[in-house]
Amino acid sequence: MNNLSAAAISAHCATSATHVAIEVVAETGSTNADLLARIDTLPGPLLRIAENQTAGRGRAGRSWLSKPGAALMFSLAWPFKGPLHKMSGLPMAVGVALAETIASLGVQVQIKWPNDLLRDGAKLAGILVETQKTDDAIWAVIGCGINLLMPDELEAQIGREVASAPWLAQMDRNQLMSALLSRLAAVLAEFDDTGFAPFVDRWNALHAWQGKEVVLLDNGAVLQQGRAAGVDDIGRLLLDTDAGRVEILSGDVSLRLIGTQLSGVQP
Repeated sequence: MNNLSAAAISAHCATSATHVAIEVVAETGSTNADLLARIDTLPGPLLRIAENQTAGRGRAGRSWLSKPGAALMFSLAWPFKGPLHKMSGLPMAVGVALAETIASLGVQVQIKWPNDLLRDGAKLAGILVETQKTDDAIWAVIGCGINLLMPDELEAQIGREVASAPWLAQMDRNQLMSALLSRLAAVLAEFDDTGFAPFVDRWNALHAWQGKEVVLLDNGAVLQQGRAAGVDDIGRLLLDTDAGRVEILSGDVSLRLIGTQLSGVQP
C-alpha cells in the first residue's frame, strides 16, 4: 500500500481540480470537523485526506468506523455562490460524481437515496455534506469514506455486512484520489452554475431501489411508505403512495426496502 502524497495527488489531477489545495495527514479526529473549523480562513477549495480518522462521522451524527489503510477517507471544502436553498441537491450530485468515477475504474455501484453508494446491495461508501455561510460565500464541506478493504474484525465491530472494493485497493491510492477529486471538482463547478436539475437523469440511472417498495423511518417510526420513483430537480425523493405522489426532502431519516433486511449500513 503506497503512502498518500499531496504532490502525487495533485500531479495526476485533471484541469478541473488544479486550483484545489491538498493536505495529507496521518491521523485526525474528523476531516470534516477540521475543515469546518477553518472555513473563515480558507482562500479557496481545500482537500484534506487522512490515513486514519478516529472520530469519523456519517449522517445523523453516526460514527464512521474504519482502520488505517482499509478505507479512503477525505473531505473537500468548496465555496458556492448560493443561495442556500439551491444547495439541497448537492449531496445527490456528489453521489453521482463518486459513483460515476468508481464505475469508470471498473467497480459497478448504485446510489441509495440520498447518497450512500451500494455494491451488490451493501454499503461501499458514505457521504456527509455540511454547509456553513460566510460573508461572501456558502461553503460546503463534503466528507467521504470509501471501504477499500474490510477486515473481519472491523466488520464484526460494525455489526453488519458492508461492501469493499479490493480492485480499488490494488490501485495507486494517489491516482484513485486524483480521479475522484477531478470528477468531484468538475461536478461541483457545474452544480454551482446549474443546480441539481442536470444531474437528475444521471442519479435516477444509478438509483438502487428504483420502482421498489420502500419505507421511510424517523427514529424507527414510519413516516411514509410507497414505491420509489427517483428524485426531482432539487433532489427530493419521489414516492408513489396510496394517497398519490409525495416528495421527501433529505434529512435525518432512514430509507429501507420493504420485506428485506438491508445490509451494509454502517451505524
